[in-house]
Amino acid sequence: MLIPEFTPAVITVSELNRMARLAIERTLPSAWIGGEISNLTQAPSGHWYFTLKDANATVRCAMFRNRNQFVDWRPENGMQVEVRAQATLYEPRGEFQLTVAALRRAGLGALFEDFQRLKEKLEKEGLFDPARKRAMPDQPACIGVVTSPRAAALRDVLTTLKRRWPLARVVLYPTPVQGADAAGRITAAIRSAGERRECDVLLVVRGGGGIEDLWAFNDEGLARAIAACPLPVVSGIGHETDFTIADFVADLRAPTPTGAVQLATPDRDALLLQVSRSSRDLTMDLRRRLDLLGQRLDSLSRRLQHPGARLAGQARQIGHLSQRLALAKQTKLVYCHLHSERLNERLAARRPSFGRGLERLGELRRRLDYLYRVGLRRRADRLDSLAAQLAHLNPQAVLARGYSIVRNQAGDLLMDSRQAIVDEAIAVTLAQGRLRARVIMREP
Repeated sequence: MLIPEFTPAVITVSELNRMARLAIERTLPSAWIGGEISNLTQAPSGHWYFTLKDANATVRCAMFRNRNQFVDWRPENGMQVEVRAQATLYEPRGEFQLTVAALRRAGLGALFEDFQRLKEKLEKEGLFDPARKRAMPDQPACIGVVTSPRAAALRDVLTTLKRRWPLARVVLYPTPVQGADAAGRITAAIRSAGERRECDVLLVVRGGGGIEDLWAFNDEGLARAIAACPLPVVSGIGHETDFTIADFVADLRAPTPTGAVQLATPDRDALLLQVSRSSRDLTMDLRRRLDLLGQRLDSLSRRLQHPGARLAGQARQIGHLSQRLALAKQTKLVYCHLHSERLNERLAARRPSFGRGLERLGELRRRLDYLYRVGLRRRADRLDSLAAQLAHLNPQAVLARGYSIVRNQAGDLLMDSRQAIVDEAIAVTLAQGRLRARVIMREP
């Protein structure tokens, strides 16, 4: 009996390379690898291709455009670098290579570790606590800027301030922003600004650069100077992706120097728009109030009796009182005459007591005369009082006190400026004489 020979399955080269790639990627995790750049090529597509080598070996590397766009410096052949990469296999050619996700100059790993240690230390001390952050002034009158006089960041700050908040005065605290002594000089500038206290807010700004260029802003002394500064501090260091210790300690962090100005100042155009809206609302409110007051005035005017009508009424009342007074005087005289006759009759009937009757009659006459004089004086006083009131309300007396009576061409009284017509002739009656005038304008 023949036993068939076992024949293993045959795979293609593509399948082999795919299996090898998967095995490499599963076995070798992403890691930081150090070496020297050689054979650097920057393709038109934006991808970078280079060889990473040391004294004993080389490996091909590829850094695609979507990753190398975050590298803010230009790599060159011969540079010692560190790459964070994933080992893989380029299947079409079966070549072992590294796919690079991050690239930095050699030695920056130690700097990053120092950065992390300082960050954790200051955070534990509470220097990053939002509760200790100072509030920004609403409308700063003076803005301090800590930066280099030759820095592009200063030009950005001044340009943005001129457009956004030109009312503010700018005080520059000049200092180098990179180099061996930059950290100490920046720290001294911040302390000087805090001691002088001539500004409402302080901007600490610098343009973009590599991590070594920005390293001065990771200094512990500088961070503590920002925390101790009595002025609100806004940092605007590097680009949006750059973070320094100064950014964490500052009261506000902006991604750029221009952004620092925007955080520290109000927008002039927005304020002008707000003022315009407030003015419009105030005008509308005043108009509504004036309309309400006008309606109330019209209502009171309708209820208010005209002085002429009031005078006529009081004149009628005085006439009526005068008639009553005359009638009372006549009635009193008739009464006295009748009473005297009755007394005479009683006197004649009582002749024996004639003497007493005469005395009684004399007394009654005296009382009658007294009562008559008192009553007449009271009515005369009342008449004088009414006459004085009438004289006080007399239009001529009102005119004598400086007032005037204005009539239009039709002879109608003008009591409201809205009754007059511009360029209309009017007659003005004064205490002495009359005037002819013409309406030039009306005022409410």
